[in-house]
Amino acid sequence: MGRKRLQEPADGRPTVHTVAARAGVSIASASRVLNGVGGSPETIRKVRAAAAEVGYVPNAIARSLQSQRTGLVALAVEDIGNPVYVAMMRAIESVVASSGRQLLVHATGGRIDNETALLRRLANRYVDGMIVSPIRVTDDHLAALVDSPVPVVVVGQLGADAPVDNVRTDSRHGVALAVDHLVAGGRRRIGFVNGPLDTVPGAARDAGFRAALAGHNIDLDAHLVEVGDFQYAAGRAATERLLARTDPDALICANDLIAVGALHALLAAGRRVPEDVALVGMDDTDLARMMFPQLSSVSLGSAERGRRAAELLLERIADPTLPPRREQVPPHLVVRASSGAALPAPRAATDPGAATTAGATGSHGATTTDPGVEPAPSHPSSEGATP
Repeated sequence: MGRKRLQEPADGRPTVHTVAARAGVSIASASRVLNGVGGSPETIRKVRAAAAEVGYVPNAIARSLQSQRTGLVALAVEDIGNPVYVAMMRAIESVVASSGRQLLVHATGGRIDNETALLRRLANRYVDGMIVSPIRVTDDHLAALVDSPVPVVVVGQLGADAPVDNVRTDSRHGVALAVDHLVAGGRRRIGFVNGPLDTVPGAARDAGFRAALAGHNIDLDAHLVEVGDFQYAAGRAATERLLARTDPDALICANDLIAVGALHALLAAGRRVPEDVALVGMDDTDLARMMFPQLSSVSLGSAERGRRAAELLLERIADPTLPPRREQVPPHLVVRASSGAALPAPRAATDPGAATTAGATGSHGATTTDPGVEPAPSHPSSEGATP
């Protein structure tokens, strides 16, 4: 019996009919193999060989309609230019790509209406799932999360009874690590430059700062606290306001963008860092290592939170019946020159195993010294004074 006649569409592209005819199997059998459903070993061999022979390329749109899968995962964050979200995005993309999916990224500007609109658009099933990192959590958020027809993982703080997968850190504890470190270095007039208090991280970090001071029997001085936004310009302006009314010997900033603004404000005001004012940021982003002096910073595990959120999402897509999972990535403080870290001791030529890092542990947890720190300047440079 002769080979079945190939059936070609009008545009000449091979179809499932084409592959089935070439392989000598039914269209249903060819379709099952091409869609990964299975078949006998011989049928699979024949269909795959025929598909390669005729140059068959699966129609992604048709496949997604049939499987109810798009091959896309969305990530929604406040600001895609913020280094903390860049680190998170890279980790998420690596995990998502390993599953054969692609990542779509949305910048919400921290606007509640943008975030809830994105969540409600999930009803259109334009993605297989979403990871969202809101800085404000409202009843609208929670309702949209509960009603979502596709899996959603939240990176950030949620209530204990929220019925969604959640990866969080403890920024309150992270601020305590910074306070412990500064008090251990003899600092007592510790200032705090925070982001908006109506945000989840802003509220948590404010509470952590107040509790940590109380734990060291240091009275809170309202003149040493400033609130702005989680951006460079706001951080610099807030630090300038603080310096205009008081004289701190240390500053903690609610993220590294604020800390860079604070560093420039301090240097422009003639304050030496760390001799006059020790400085600690939060998030331990690439910015911390790019500054001079390099910034001490509390790592909140941005990449690890992103990686774990992506893994939870893929697990949820594979098995929607899993109970809600809640995971926490602990913070740790990385000490660099801006808060007075000494340079690591030089390695002895005769001892290749000599240590090149130093560490200390405060009452609240782990502290490490970055072996790559630069020495703190003894006075402000002309470049640093007027950035």
